[in-house]
Amino acid sequence: MPNSEIILINISGDDKPGVTTAVTGILGKYNATILDIGQADIHHTLSLGILFKVSSQSDSGNILKEVLFKCSELNVNVRFTPVNINEYDNWVGRQGKSRYIVTILGKVITAKQLSMVTKTVSEQNLNIDSIIRLTGRPSLEINDENAIRSCIELSVRGTLLDKNALSAQFMEYTSELGIDISFQKDDMYRRSRRLICFDMDSTLIKTEVIDELADRAGVGEQVREITESAMRGEIDFSESFRRRVALLKGLDEKVLVEIAQNLPIMEGAERLISILKKIGFKVAILSGGFTYFGNALKKLFDVDYVYANELEIVDGKLTGNYIGDIVDGKRKAELLRLIAQVEKIDLEQVIAVGDGANDLPMLNIAGLGIAFHAKPKVKANAQQSISTIGLDGVLYFLGFRDIHID
Repeated sequence: MPNSEIILINISGDDKPGVTTAVTGILGKYNATILDIGQADIHHTLSLGILFKVSSQSDSGNILKEVLFKCSELNVNVRFTPVNINEYDNWVGRQGKSRYIVTILGKVITAKQLSMVTKTVSEQNLNIDSIIRLTGRPSLEINDENAIRSCIELSVRGTLLDKNALSAQFMEYTSELGIDISFQKDDMYRRSRRLICFDMDSTLIKTEVIDELADRAGVGEQVREITESAMRGEIDFSESFRRRVALLKGLDEKVLVEIAQNLPIMEGAERLISILKKIGFKVAILSGGFTYFGNALKKLFDVDYVYANELEIVDGKLTGNYIGDIVDGKRKAELLRLIAQVEKIDLEQVIAVGDGANDLPMLNIAGLGIAFHAKPKVKANAQQSISTIGLDGVLYFLGFRDIHID
């Protein structure tokens, strides 16, 4: 490009129709080549940048003069910056660097939170290419706590220095600042997820069904003691499961019917599943709970697959036994792999969501594994976590914007 010039135009001011058309019309008149363009509107204020190449200095002079007059006529500000060839080549060279997406999610996002996250990004030798808001513009008068949410997505680029250090710092921020931070590679898989696998108890629903059954059977305290023993690592999940189910012997099936008809659905579940089903997702429930309740959710949400534990019922009463293999953490991971194979989906295209330690095997093999309102130890061992809002927070990790889905 020996005789050509590269110039960056930056325009700002009150947003109004016709600014972009007017400026690009002038560039087109002189056969300028647009090398890059970006535009944003924040509270009716326009920010427009156009990087262009033109073949001669005489043309560039005429372009600058005409753009200046047009911007004066439109009452917007304009700034011109010449870009030398070496600067441009260095900029192009950075396009080959790895791209990542940082998603910041919370009830509100403060300047302090954003400052700390972007500082960590910078310290990892990553440069921010763009920042967009995924949630709608917040009202100052919303009284519904569940309706309050804020999400910002940063597209960053560069050679990541230490992913473990970055993840540790973000995990610290989630605890200190009350926000969720997702860090994902921006590749073709992120944009082509096709299967989502949910845990059920305390994930799709707000309760642990076995606790409700135990309370109705009058053995609630005993069942919780066994659960705590398993959490302390004194017995494994399978042994704790067998002991707890045995204590339910004699419980009337009518209790299961009543509980199944009144399952407390997790906030955001309906919104998340309805959107994903509309765009062709397959939905699976992989649960250490019971098929009786998983099948109730299957009807409610049009779920494609349900794998859980089946209680043995004889003459309308629970026998204290179960049928088939126990669905524990290892089995959940196996089932996720199996469903992906049946659907001909790469594991990188799978999302897994759960809250417990027995969900970690499936969370860690899925392309996107999300610990949902989980204990710190589970969050620390998962790829991503959501603790600030409901299940529909998953949509923001996928890059969905409220303006497109509501």
